[in-house]
Amino acid sequence: MTQNILFICGSLNQTTMMHKIAKNLGEHNCYFTPYFADGLIDWMARMGWLDFSVLGGRHLRDTKDYLARNMLNVDARGARREYDLVVTCSDLIVQKNIRGKRLVLVQEGITEPETWVYKLVKRLKLPRYLANTSTNGLSDAYDIFCVASEGYAAHFIRKGVKPEKIAVTGIPNFDNVQSLQDNDFPFHDHVLAATSPLRESFRADDRIAFIRKCNEIAAGRQLIFKLHPTENVERATREIYRNSPGALVYAYGNVDHMIANASVVITQQSTCTFVAEALGKELYTNLNLDELRRLMPIQNGGVAGERIANICRRVLHTPMPVLEQVRRGLRSRPRWEKADSF
Repeated sequence: MTQNILFICGSLNQTTMMHKIAKNLGEHNCYFTPYFADGLIDWMARMGWLDFSVLGGRHLRDTKDYLARNMLNVDARGARREYDLVVTCSDLIVQKNIRGKRLVLVQEGITEPETWVYKLVKRLKLPRYLANTSTNGLSDAYDIFCVASEGYAAHFIRKGVKPEKIAVTGIPNFDNVQSLQDNDFPFHDHVLAATSPLRESFRADDRIAFIRKCNEIAAGRQLIFKLHPTENVERATREIYRNSPGALVYAYGNVDHMIANASVVITQQSTCTFVAEALGKELYTNLNLDELRRLMPIQNGGVAGERIANICRRVLHTPMPVLEQVRRGLRSRPRWEKADSF
């Protein structure tokens, strides 16, 4: 039976992940929406105050452009029809109109470190979005959480995610990094610095010190900076040219292709660090490398989208009373959640 599935997008990474999953569910009616919120958060987004997030600014523009360019069916906010299943890359906000529905959560990438904000949010039960992606998976509002690796499964369980809700599937965009070496980026053997929007999300960032560190690592080699999509491009570019006159700055472009062609990669707190590590690049990062290697997304030749689509089918075909037992942790780990069952 053909059913309606809503895919909630966000950043371009999240949007392309949703599209890759939907391509494997052609027997159903698949619809897409940019990320959205309710109440006060929605009002703030409409006022432009959240343009640094997936609720506005470049993330929203890029998602709308991608959906239009690929001629995908759009149902903004999932408001025009009833849905049998919802698939999303973020549960920092669980929108009112998807609560109680069959819900599959997909890990979007690396999670933020567990800072004092994360601990405060958990202790006081504050809104999860205040701690950004460090609280991914903690809503418990979904039926299944598809994650990148066994390492991440253990990571989320330690945080409080129910083991019976986790499926280790790998995640689209990070499950076949070797394929990234076939690209048309014009530079090779450069030093790539991928920046993070720390200041835009109200976190500390000594950008000048970071640029100088990049200069030292480059040691005369071509240095290329790839800015994060939500950064203040004018400010960041001005700072780089002032402190690293020979550097090139890209505000747009495929950062994974830039990494694939690089000899050395420098990151702050970015999911693309996984790509650099998987490709064996000389790597410098603010992240803990030992932890990073333990969490590395599994490489399965690019079939994560298909695996997640199979999870979606099984959730669609599972009676709601059974899913309710899984949600409440009253049922043992279902067969569909085991990595060897795909």
